[in-house]
Formats: sequence, C-alpha cells, structure tokens
Amino acid sequence: MSTALHSVWHTGVDNAPVALNAVGGLIAIGGADGSAWLLEAATGQPRGTYLLPGGMLDVALSPDASHLAVTGPLGYGIWQVQSGQAILRKSGQWSARARWATPGRVAIADGRTAVVLDASGQELWRTAPAPSTVTDLAWLRDGRRLAIIAYNGVYCHERHQATPVATYPYGGSHLAIAVTPNGRWICTGNQDSSIHIWRARDGAELTMSGYPQKVSHLTFDSTGRWLAADGAPEVTVWDFAGKGPAGTTPRMLPGHDGVTALAWRPGGSGVLATAGREGNVFLWRPATGRPSRTMSPLREWALGSEVSALAWPDPRHVVIATRDGQISSLPVDVA
Repeated sequence: MSTALHSVWHTGVDNAPVALNAVGGLIAIGGADGSAWLLEAATGQPRGTYLLPGGMLDVALSPDASHLAVTGPLGYGIWQVQSGQAILRKSGQWSARARWATPGRVAIADGRTAVVLDASGQELWRTAPAPSTVTDLAWLRDGRRLAIIAYNGVYCHERHQATPVATYPYGGSHLAIAVTPNGRWICTGNQDSSIHIWRARDGAELTMSGYPQKVSHLTFDSTGRWLAADGAPEVTVWDFAGKGPAGTTPRMLPGHDGVTALAWRPGGSGVLATAGREGNVFLWRPATGRPSRTMSPLREWALGSEVSALAWPDPRHVVIATRDGQISSLPVDVA
C-alpha cells in the first residue's frame, strides 16, 4: 500500500546526514562533514548547531534531552543543549558510537577503549584496551554493565572495572551490537556476513550465517522478542520467543536495494520502519508474517533519494533523512 508523501514538516541541511536521534521532543542530525543540528520534533524549527572537526559518525541525545554527545573519525564531543555550550571536545582517535545509560552517564567509544563520562564531561572510568578499535557498545542490566565489541568478540565490563568480567568470543570483525532489554541475549552483526548470538547467562552461542553481505544494522524491538537485521536485499526479522531462534527461519521483508536504516516504533506495537538506497521507506508488522515467507508493507513512501537515517520522535511520526540533505517528518496512521 503506497502512501503519498505528505510531510508534517520538511527542511534541509547543507551536508549529507549520516545519523539521526530523537529524544524528548528534539531531533539530532549528524552530517558527514562534522556538523550537527538540533530541530524541534513537532515543527522542524532549529534549536542549535554544533561542529565536530574531522567528520561525524553518531549523534546521541541524553534520556532527558539535556545533553548531546557526538562522535566521529577524529574524536567526540558533548554539548549542553539549552545553552549550546561545548562541555567537552576531544580529538585524536576514531570514535564510533555514544550510548547514554542515564541523563548523567554516557559511554563513548574512544579508539580501542570505551570511556564513561558524566554530563559535565568528567571521566568516571575507562575500559582496558580491546584487541582493536571499538566499533559499537551497549548498556546492560539497566546501565550497570557495559558491553563493547571489537575484533574477536564482545567484552563486558561492570561499572568502574577496566578488566572485562565476561567475554563472548567469536573470531573476526564485529560491526554492530544489539542486546535484549532484559540482558538475556547478546547479538552482533559481523563483517563475515553473519549474526552471532550468545545467551548471556551461560555463553551458549549460535551463528546465523549465509547472508550475502556484511551485517551492520541490528536492532531489537522494545519487548526483546524480535531482532531486525540487514545483510541481504530483504530485511530479516528473527523471533527470540521461548528458547530463542535456534532451528527457526526469519520473517523476510523485501523491497530495498541495500538497507540503510532500521528502527522500531516506540511503545511495543511491533511496527518496524526500514529504509534503503533506492529511496523507499516501508512500515511493517513482522509478527503477522510467516517464517521464510516474504511480506508486504503496511505503508510505503518513495522519497526519490537514498535514505541515510530515520528515527521515531513519537509513535505517530517517523523522521527521515536523505543523502542529499532533506529532512522530513512523516505522519504514521498505523495503529
């Protein structure tokens, strides 16, 4: 079912967007050149601009939307949103991701380590160096444990402990991490075109191999039951109910010429937004499909330009960024 592109608001930025994040009525946009912009989610009106020299990879608003963390190939920065004041800017090492645990604590990949900072930019603790550059990270156990990925596996750290308290090995280069809200499952998307899965309590593991491309986008819904991944022309969605996905086949969501973004709608409704290089954005409800069968989307928008990022500011709107700098808020009428 195709939907006309009637946006709630539309604006443009003067650089190619590479990341979006939506929290507390604000939209953060990261541009490839190192520019970042804050917009009001309801209107698209600008709230502030920021610059991280050397380019940008990720933007992350704190849970109360009071602070913005940004990362890039040459370092990272933290800004106070209301004043626009730069609290910290550090240059020197590849910084892939930033993830907030609470309004006062953020973990940032910093070369081969992850550094945990408070909202004032004060370093609280730092992990021991991993075997290679940290490519992604995630908080477990309500922010009491930090998982980082680098070459050859996942390394879990308790707060203020540099040495890992648990290691989940798998040879090769890991690109993305996803963990269930209850911390039961840890998954990575990998350069070798696989998804590797561990059960956290005992390290039991499973590999989903056979993807035609590397798996670099991986995300659980808020219930922790459904895992969506790229790595193929079809988005695959795995069911983690019961004993997990061992011996099962995924739902197949077709229609993209290379997946560029995945995001579950907030609120546990089971609606997934996907976007691709060809310029299409689809909405799906994977639970209604059948394993190994392709599905049809609930809604479809054709933007005419490669979609580089998307985010949900609330359950009724999805914000889309295209590679040519266009930002649109689209109304979602799916229950």
